[in-house]
Amino acid sequence: MIESLDIANLGVIASAHVDFAPGLTVVTGETGAGKTMVLSSLQLLLGARADTALVRSGEESLSVDGIFSVPADIEAAVEELGGVVENGELIVGRSVRAAGRSRAHLGSRPVPASALSDIVGAMVTIHGQADQIRLTGEAAQRRALDQFGGAQHSALLKDYRSAFREAVEVKRRLDSLRSDANERAEEIEDLRSAIAQIDELDPQVGEEEELTREAARLTNVEDLRALLEQCVTCLRGDERQGYAGALEATRSAYARLNEALRFDESLAEMAARTRSQVLELEALADDTASYLSHLDADPGRLAQIHARRAAMRDALRGRAADIESLLEWRTNASARVAELSSPSSDPALVEQELAAAQERVLSHGRLLTQSRTRLARTLAAGVNEELHALAMPDATLHIDLDATKPSSHGCETVMFRLQPHPHAPARPLGQGASGGELSRVMLALELMLGRTEASSTFIFDEIDAGIGGQTATEVGARLKRLAQSRQVIVVTHLAQVAAFGDQHLVIEKKSGTTSVRPVQGAQREAELTRMMGGDPHSEAARRHASHVLASAVSQSQG
Repeated sequence: MIESLDIANLGVIASAHVDFAPGLTVVTGETGAGKTMVLSSLQLLLGARADTALVRSGEESLSVDGIFSVPADIEAAVEELGGVVENGELIVGRSVRAAGRSRAHLGSRPVPASALSDIVGAMVTIHGQADQIRLTGEAAQRRALDQFGGAQHSALLKDYRSAFREAVEVKRRLDSLRSDANERAEEIEDLRSAIAQIDELDPQVGEEEELTREAARLTNVEDLRALLEQCVTCLRGDERQGYAGALEATRSAYARLNEALRFDESLAEMAARTRSQVLELEALADDTASYLSHLDADPGRLAQIHARRAAMRDALRGRAADIESLLEWRTNASARVAELSSPSSDPALVEQELAAAQERVLSHGRLLTQSRTRLARTLAAGVNEELHALAMPDATLHIDLDATKPSSHGCETVMFRLQPHPHAPARPLGQGASGGELSRVMLALELMLGRTEASSTFIFDEIDAGIGGQTATEVGARLKRLAQSRQVIVVTHLAQVAAFGDQHLVIEKKSGTTSVRPVQGAQREAELTRMMGGDPHSEAARRHASHVLASAVSQSQG
C-alpha cells in the first residue's frame, strides 16, 4: 500500500506531503484546487509518460517521491533490479525537467520508467472516468471477464493462446511452401549442383597458397636456375675463375682460428662458432645444389595448376572468399537441402500438421468458452446485485458471448449489454448508458473484480460523477466494503461518499499555491458542509453534515 507521498513543483502544487492510511481515504477540494495533480503524481510513480507541462511554471523541474509497503514477491523483484527495500518499505522517485528529461528511481537505484510500471503497477490500480469510456470497448470487456476468472481461467487462456500461435505459425509455413514451391525446387537443384561441383573438386585448406607458389616456380624456372647457380658459385666458388667462395673462405678462417688456439685458449669459443658455420654452409650448398638439380620446366604440370586454380575460383565465386569458407558453405548448403527436402517442407504433411494444430485450437477454445460462460453468469449476477443497491433496481447487465471464428483471444466476442428495465432492450454499454449509469456499472464491476484483483491499492478518480442522494450513499458504503481488504483512495465531490472515509484529505488552493491537509472533527464537518453547498458557519448546515457523517459511520458498522 501507499504510505506517503512527497510532491514538489507539480502543476499548482509547490510542495506537499501526504500520509496515507489503510482502509478508505477520500480526497476532496474545490474545482481547480489541484486534485488531479495528486493523481498525476501517483501516475508518474506508476511509470506514466513524463509530461513537461506538469512542471510548475517558473521552475526547472518537478519531483515526486513515494513510500510503499511491499510484499515479499515485490521486494524480491526490486532486489533483482539492484534496488533496496528496508523493513518492507520501498522508496520510489520520479523527476521531470522542464527541458524534457525524466529520471526514475526504485529502491534508491536509477531504473527506466517501464520498471516502475512493472513493479509499482502491480500494486496499484487507478480507475477514472477515462476507464468508463474504455469499458465500452469489446477488448476491455473481454479483459474484465478474463480477469474475474483468476489463476485457473488464466491458465486456460494461456493454453489457448499458445495453441493459436502454433496454428498460425504452421499456417504461415504452409502458405510459404505453397507459394514458393517452384522457387524451392530451383533452390534445391542449384544447391545440389554446387555441392556436386565442390565434392568433385575436393579442395583442401591451404591448397590455394601451395598452388600459387608452385605456379610461380614453374613460370619462372629459368630465372630461378640462373639465380641458384649464382648462389652455388657464391657458396662453393669457381675454380675456373679462381673464385674461392664463402665455404672455402670460412674453412680457411676456421683453420686460422684453430691454429691460434696454441697461443690463446680463449679463442676456443670463436673457433667452435666458425666450425659450426662451416658445417651450416656445407649443408646450405648441398641443399641448393640438390634443388637446382631437380629444377626443370614442366609445361604439363603448369597447365594442370592453371586449370585447377581456375576451377577453384569458379567454385568460390559468389560463395566464399577462401577454401575454408567454401567448405563451410558446402556444409550449410547440405543442411539447407536437407531442410528443403524434409517432411516438414512437404505441403501434404504440413497440411496434416495444420489440421491437428487447428483441432487443438478448437479443443482449447471450447474449454475457454465454457469457462467464460460460467464466469459471465457469475459476474453478471454479482454486478446486478450491486446495481440494484446503487439505485438501479430494475437494471440488468447481460454478458453475452457471441461465437466467432477463432482469433488470438478466443472463439467468441464478449459484449456487456445494459438493460435499464425489463421492458427496454439490452444495449451495448456505449449505446444508451448515461454517465451516471456507466459510473455505477463501473463501480459494481470493480467491487466484483476486486475479489480477484492482485493490486493492494485501488484509486478511483471521481467515478461517482453523475450520481447523488441515496445512490451516492450506497456508492460510499460499497467503497468502504472494498476497503476492508484493500487500500482504497477516492477523489470525490460527493459528501455522502466522503463521509465513509477512514481518512479525509482536503486539497486547498490559496494565492495560486495548492496544499494537502488531513481534516478531522469540526474541520471535516466544515468540509462536508461545503461539499453539500451549505455555509460552513451555519449551525444548521453543520448539524446536517454531522448527521451525514454519523449515518455513514453507523452504516459502516452495521
